[in-house]
Amino acid sequence: MSALAKASDMAALEEVVALCRRLRLKYVREQLTDVVLTARAQRWDPAEALRVLLVAEAEGRDRSTIESRRRRAHFPAGKTFGSWSDARSSVPAATQRSLRSLEWVARAENVVVAGPQGTGKSHLLEAIGHHAVDQGLAVAWFSVEDLGALVRRHRVDDTVSKAFTALAGAQLTVIDDIGLLPISADAAEGLYRLVDAAYEKRSLALSTNIHPSGFDQLMDKTIASALVDRLLHHAHVVLTEGQSVRLADAIAGKGVVPLA
Repeated sequence: MSALAKASDMAALEEVVALCRRLRLKYVREQLTDVVLTARAQRWDPAEALRVLLVAEAEGRDRSTIESRRRRAHFPAGKTFGSWSDARSSVPAATQRSLRSLEWVARAENVVVAGPQGTGKSHLLEAIGHHAVDQGLAVAWFSVEDLGALVRRHRVDDTVSKAFTALAGAQLTVIDDIGLLPISADAAEGLYRLVDAAYEKRSLALSTNIHPSGFDQLMDKTIASALVDRLLHHAHVVLTEGQSVRLADAIAGKGVVPLA
């Protein structure tokens, strides 16, 4: 190839790169030079080169969307099914498979995982949350205290109802560790408002140390009754049992790397 032809090719590539920036085709721009060189060496049809570039753009945008949704979910610990052990969980294997299928989310059903501390409730729900994000779903993660803070923040300008309607927009919302700490009146109100806003529209997943039938021990009985009525109407209640996995690991010396 002559020097003049090479200069012309470089100018054309630079123009395409500039157009990619203007059109926000980030992943086409990143792959452009390599694809052009490969296409030239392997004598690709122009349509094939264009296809490869557009596939790179589509896949790049999908990855970016998933990572953005993962950040917005505010997962607490990054626990996924990669570190989950089916065998160590007291939840039946068939139930675990059904939860991972996410079919219940498509039906706007709820899941309540209830049982003693340390039996894998939070890990299971966070793993389901990450899996849901990987499948293209919008997920949000909250503690009960987060909901109470949201009520207090929006009560100032009387936008509590509006805030919880928006909050229930995620296809799956997870509320973790109910019953671990005392529930304030604001937190109880927030939990009720979220359950009410999501009712028969979106899915909720709750982890709790207390079966929902005992929520009246944690909050006003009137609120507890209305909350549980809506929560359990379309819900799967999954019970965990046994010794704390964390305690078992600690006793077995698996909780830390041994000191030298």
